[in-house]
Amino acid sequence: MQKVLLIGNLGCDPEVKYSQQGTAIAQFSIATTERWKDKGGELQEHTEWFAVKTFGRRAEIVGENLHKGSRVYLEGRKRTESWDDKQTSAKHYRDLVYVDRIEFLDSKDSGNGHRDPAGSTDDETTLTGQEMPF
Repeated sequence: MQKVLLIGNLGCDPEVKYSQQGTAIAQFSIATTERWKDKGGELQEHTEWFAVKTFGRRAEIVGENLHKGSRVYLEGRKRTESWDDKQTSAKHYRDLVYVDRIEFLDSKDSGNGHRDPAGSTDDETTLTGQEMPF
């Protein structure tokens, strides 16, 4: 069993496409940053980038609500995708995180200082820090 847990910021707007069967597929990148002080007391930082993919209604919601810079928490699993380069016939590989659950951490201020949850769907995405029944 494997599980990937990430908190970070989107590096680009999600790209939403549809499969031939009509399933929404959203892809985006997320950056996570680790900070620490070295032996000399200097602040150090390391940023790691992850390619992310999600499907179905969750992908549509991601495309409608997230943008470059959005902060998210996500749970998923690592997958390796491969494809053949049409020009060189070389095989290429890319590691991705397939999302099983996502929580939007940016608050949507509804004018009263409270978070404004988005509408529900049939997936298991979480919006603005509140569980949604999907």
